[in-house]
Amino acid sequence: MKVRGKVFRYGSDVDTDVIIPARYLNTTSEKELAAHCMEDIDPSFVKNVKPGDIIVAEDNFGCGSSREHAPIAIKASGVSLVIANSFARIFYRNSINIGLPILECPEAVAAISAGDTLTCDLGEGLITDETTGKTFRAEPFPPFIQEIISDGGLIKHITKKF
Repeated sequence: MKVRGKVFRYGSDVDTDVIIPARYLNTTSEKELAAHCMEDIDPSFVKNVKPGDIIVAEDNFGCGSSREHAPIAIKASGVSLVIANSFARIFYRNSINIGLPILECPEAVAAISAGDTLTCDLGEGLITDETTGKTFRAEPFPPFIQEIISDGGLIKHITKKF
């Protein structure tokens, strides 16, 4: 699977409360969650994000509560991939569960700027910054997890089998 998009850049410890503020947790509507994604850290995000865009962040992305709403909001907003130095473990697992591709790649995070355009081959873990011409390699997920993500998440993957 390959993705291409513009970078939205964030720092360390972006927690689930700023990814999707708790005041919106009374809905399961993906469209409604997407409409408020990142609004407490970047009010312009929802106005500017386009399908395929990519979030790049530093350490511990998705820390805080264990709500699945956070990766759902990101995915529903059109983001095709999140690249970070590291992810909070529950966010990491929730991302796989809902089919949001993520990659850990500190070298890429150190070199990529907001507004850069990236192309990423998720199967190979290859990240190319089209703006600078630099390439980076992240450890891709094993094929069985790539299949879960490609199918749109764990539930869709399991129901596809039956």
